[in-house]
Amino acid sequence: MDVSRRAMIGMASAAAAAAGTGRPAWARAPFAPPAGIAQLSRNENPYGPSPAALAAMVEAGPAGCYYSNAAEERLAAMIAERVGLAPDQVLLGSGSTEVLNCATMAFGRAGAILAPELLFDPPLRYAEAKGVTVRRVALRPDMHIDLAALLAALGPDVRLVHLCNPNNPTGLVLPGDTLRRFIAEARLKAPEALILVDEAYVELADDPAGTSVVDRVRAGDPVIVTRTFSKLHGLAGLRVGYAMARRDLIAAMRPWLMSNGGNAAGLAAAMASLDDLPFLAMSRARIVEAREMLLAAARAQGRKTLPSAANFVFMQVPDAEVLRANLAREGILIRGPYGRFRQWARVSCGRIEDVARYVAALPRALAA
Repeated sequence: MDVSRRAMIGMASAAAAAAGTGRPAWARAPFAPPAGIAQLSRNENPYGPSPAALAAMVEAGPAGCYYSNAAEERLAAMIAERVGLAPDQVLLGSGSTEVLNCATMAFGRAGAILAPELLFDPPLRYAEAKGVTVRRVALRPDMHIDLAALLAALGPDVRLVHLCNPNNPTGLVLPGDTLRRFIAEARLKAPEALILVDEAYVELADDPAGTSVVDRVRAGDPVIVTRTFSKLHGLAGLRVGYAMARRDLIAAMRPWLMSNGGNAAGLAAAMASLDDLPFLAMSRARIVEAREMLLAAARAQGRKTLPSAANFVFMQVPDAEVLRANLAREGILIRGPYGRFRQWARVSCGRIEDVARYVAALPRALAA
């Protein structure tokens, strides 16, 4: 009776708190940036989810009490059909970060991981924390990934070469044919090494189909390609990503999954978004528009930028942390410095009105 009484008191308190604000607790949770904040720091797409994805989530809501393995299988089959693979060549995870972690753990324990020094590296840091050896190769002076240096560093002890194309945070893209030549040369030099390519931003490249190396997966090469619904589809908070590879590689990665059956709302949204072509076209157009605004603002201030094939721009500045702090005081959030690259600041493509605020504030923030 005492437990029941405490539960009733707790429910009454929660109801009173909700009534006091006029809004339920979930509506007051910080799912989105607070009003007045221009969030340009996290490579999100604020134009998603698409209307079809929103409707799919509502329809799937009543089934949230069930594990969603069957829906996960359906989405894997849809993805496989679009890229010419079999469903068991697709591994779904909680965002592409989870499947990247699966790859680094499944194969990094058998040998070293080789990677450029600057890329999206939480999966590498996760693997290092688990005892995996990671060797980083410096970028070229023009900030491109140095494929020649990676090839030179590739030896019999390397089990996985980890790349990101287009690269984060530089935004630079390796042409697909260049990357295919690297894959062929790496196979000759180190046949046991796998090539992992994180293609989180590939839909935003000028030639997505030509840039992607999923054709090498179809050909049976030792290549793993990862993608996400977080960027073009605008589903970052719903956590849906996937890997594509040979069956044996997918089978080796699967035991390292932390999730079980997937997120029902995220899976429903992803399936609907795949077919929402008008939204995807609009989404890409808004991202490109924002990207051009960011590039133009940098040029107007005499700042060097790298050509971007993603939803962010990498700009050379006197001090990235000073710029971040100056903009934060105006309610505009950008990414802080990346390690030793303190003279480079990454600014993400957000809502057009938020990008316009950044453009207006940039001269003040650089002068302060």
